[in-house]
Amino acid sequence: MAKNHILIVDDDKNVRMTIKRVLDKENMTCKEADGGGEALEILKKESFDLVVLDINMDDMDGFEVLSSMRRNGNDTPVMFLSGRTEDYDIILGLGLGADDYITKPFRPRVLAAQMKAIIRRNKKITTSVVLTSGPFKFDTKTMKSYKNGEELHLSSKETSLLRFFMENEDKVFNKDQLFEAIWNENVVGDNTIMVYIHHLRNKIEEDPSKPKYIQTVWGLGYKFHCD
Repeated sequence: MAKNHILIVDDDKNVRMTIKRVLDKENMTCKEADGGGEALEILKKESFDLVVLDINMDDMDGFEVLSSMRRNGNDTPVMFLSGRTEDYDIILGLGLGADDYITKPFRPRVLAAQMKAIIRRNKKITTSVVLTSGPFKFDTKTMKSYKNGEELHLSSKETSLLRFFMENEDKVFNKDQLFEAIWNENVVGDNTIMVYIHHLRNKIEEDPSKPKYIQTVWGLGYKFHCD
């Protein structure tokens, strides 16, 4: 079985070495970059199972790196690892399409477990089933989604959220249930699901201010509905 391959992007050599030591013990390989520009050049030439990305770097911050990746069609899962702990930064990072946001200082073994969980979630689809709901189609093997035949360009978490909604059409879920279903863990931030629903609505609704498909059920949560 091929080893998982990780790109570590951080301008702090000590952080990179700490992560590398843990990955060596977990039988994973890695490549290092000390800045955003170098990381983007590496990503043009190599494929990775996960990118671990710092935010505060001299040449380009991590938010810019992730935005550039997604603009260029690179959907490699991304985990932010940052000393920036404000809600604003966490919400922004997740909203840009990161799969997780971990704050420093971190526990190396826990970090490794979280990394493996992200990789596992993104590799678990092996057979193709096409889900259909109203104007939407979702291929569970390619993880590509379409509306009226046009491909939707969604982040990893937006993709998981749309799939979950399509598999559970007209069922109502509160924020905690959605978070547990998509992240497979307990809620870490009350705003996280709302951020992803906001971004997903912007991409699939004709009028996001009056959502037709992802409906708010006041006092209960959200449901996905197609006529």
